[in-house]
Amino acid sequence: MPSAFAATGSDGPGPGGNAEARGVQAAAARAAKEGVDWKDCPKDWDLAKPVQCGFVTVPVDYADPGGRTIEIAVDRAESTGGKKERQGSLIYNPGGPGGSGLAFPTRITQDNPLWKKTAKAYDFVGFDPRGVGHSSPISCMDPQEYVKAPKQDPVPDDEADKRAQRKLAKEYAQGCKERSHGLLQHMTTPNTARDLDVIRAALGDKKLNYLGVSYGTYLGSVYGTLFPTHVRRMIVDSVVNPSRDQIWYQNNLDQDVAFQTRWEDWKKWVAEHDSTYGIGDTAAKVETEWKKLRAEAKKKPVGGVVGPAELLSFFQNAPYYDQMWAEVAKVWSAYRNGDEKALVEAAGPDMDDKAGNAASENGNAVYTAVECTDAKWPTSWEKWDRDSTRLHKKHPFLTWSNAWLNLPCATWPVKQQRPVEVGADKGLPPVLITQAERDAATPYGGALEVHKRFKGSRLITERDAGSHGITNVENDCINKRVDAYLLKGTVGGKDVTCGPHKEPTPQLVPSLAQPDAQPGGAALPKAPR
Repeated sequence: MPSAFAATGSDGPGPGGNAEARGVQAAAARAAKEGVDWKDCPKDWDLAKPVQCGFVTVPVDYADPGGRTIEIAVDRAESTGGKKERQGSLIYNPGGPGGSGLAFPTRITQDNPLWKKTAKAYDFVGFDPRGVGHSSPISCMDPQEYVKAPKQDPVPDDEADKRAQRKLAKEYAQGCKERSHGLLQHMTTPNTARDLDVIRAALGDKKLNYLGVSYGTYLGSVYGTLFPTHVRRMIVDSVVNPSRDQIWYQNNLDQDVAFQTRWEDWKKWVAEHDSTYGIGDTAAKVETEWKKLRAEAKKKPVGGVVGPAELLSFFQNAPYYDQMWAEVAKVWSAYRNGDEKALVEAAGPDMDDKAGNAASENGNAVYTAVECTDAKWPTSWEKWDRDSTRLHKKHPFLTWSNAWLNLPCATWPVKQQRPVEVGADKGLPPVLITQAERDAATPYGGALEVHKRFKGSRLITERDAGSHGITNVENDCINKRVDAYLLKGTVGGKDVTCGPHKEPTPQLVPSLAQPDAQPGGAALPKAPR
């Protein structure tokens, strides 16, 4: 049962320092009294027992806590240890913005070895952030239209292509306003951080235990700034640079450079395993084949649905996660050997999967809504064009695709906020930061920036590695320190550099089978940035 308290917050300059601070205190006090009415999860949530589900009520606008409210979907798997071992709840956010955390409790139910020790001490708690999934979901366009393929090649051939993309971006921004049920102005990271504090209170936890990955690190950074005295343990993994001058336009430009770096790493790996994949025995040859594939798909989309945009969406998984290196290479190799179906299934849309398409469109809508509302973006097309043209010359893999993804922010139809000045030197306990050195989605500089801003934090660097989300990767040097921190609060006296985790094993392609080739592990789903 939850206790009837809600810790006093510091949302702004001092406890009760502004209307939002008073609002979150009132909402948290209500939530602490009401708790969560845990029940078996609805069947269509695909969360089997012993995972339980419920809702926490939060204000749409924390400056008006007595006004309109929405329900935030939460779920949990209770700790596996005894009462003496239990240390409260561990709340998780996987990133995005727009990612659902509801799968996190299954790390207990699936007996995941990496989390076995932590599971004895904590209830694992996930949630759908405001606007996501089962938490008053927003939309920006019809989901079936959103997934239609093939889409326009993100790399423009001429000014006409750019005009077409600009038109789509402006229409998308307007669609967000029309289809967001009045939530758009309130779709911000600070509001999600306030929701997180209300969830903490509803769970009966005086202080927050939190694991955030990717965008979840920015959510954690903002929470730690607004509510430093509410934090008990916090891990930020694969870290967004929270500087005001980075959020969010510059972060995305930096991403373009980092993705190119990790793309080069993957091409080199594919070339080293040419006996398995047969794509090219040098990185340069692999790049030539990639350009050839793009050109062919542009001229004639594979299966009628996979053009350059769809190829990029799928191949982008490789720079994201080492766990996807073998899978992407295997699909590509199979296609080159006549298996068109493998590539269409991997990169093409499934128009019959209406629930999945709605979830994809919702994720993109929330990504756009939060990033565009969080901060002021350039409104000058000339600046976007100049920056993207310059970056594309040396970093062509992601640059234009990233520009079009974010361009709705240039014509955003609601007021854009000023980002929180992230940092805390009083009241915040030591934060554990984990970061791969060559991460594409969240470049390494983000971890250094949070480390500087959170006094007493500790940084674990995974050297010569670039997978995104390393707390869920097998690397004993990292895993044992994560356990020590969550179980005992131990951060050690200095920062630590770990060696890289094991490289992926090439997956067998039947038509190119070699005696020394072995099948690799299962592929991971693509996560939103």
